Amino acid sequence: MESRNLWAPWRIGYIQGLEKSSECFFCRNLQNPQDDEKNLVLWRTNQSIVVLNRFPYNNGHLLIAPNRHIGGLDEANDAELLEIAKLVARTQKALTLAIKPHGFNIGINFGRCAGAGLPGHLHIHVVPRWDGDTNFMSVCSDTKVISQSLSELLEQLKKVSKDYNLPNL
Repeated sequence: MESRNLWAPWRIGYIQGLEKSSECFFCRNLQNPQDDEKNLVLWRTNQSIVVLNRFPYNNGHLLIAPNRHIGGLDEANDAELLEIAKLVARTQKALTLAIKPHGFNIGINFGRCAGAGLPGHLHIHVVPRWDGDTNFMSVCSDTKVISQSLSELLEQLKKVSKDYNLPNL
């Protein structure tokens, strides 16, 4: 099988970021509400923050994190646990209204070896899925095609949030 290159220059930010200091983008985003649009923040609540994943597995990939910088579920208090669970449901609703996925993958990675890109700050991945969204790109090239810009999706989700009073905790 012939080897071919698929250029994805936007990934370099993620790759280089792995080698940098342990700056937490959730904590940085929480401290800079004036930059919410640039930082792809969808919602801020009393206990949590919801952001679009800048390096998504699929279109609509959201991250839900408690406001406190904690590494695991065992460190979260009851209010934080309840709110992030409610936000999983609210993000599913917003994504369903906005981009109509057929299903979802929802998960948490604990530790870098388990796939956590930011192992120090607990966060939940909400990843929309569609029937047939595995195609030749992912099968042959281990590559995903994201078909919508992050800024366009953020605008769409903000409109749905306003129209349906989400997250409404």
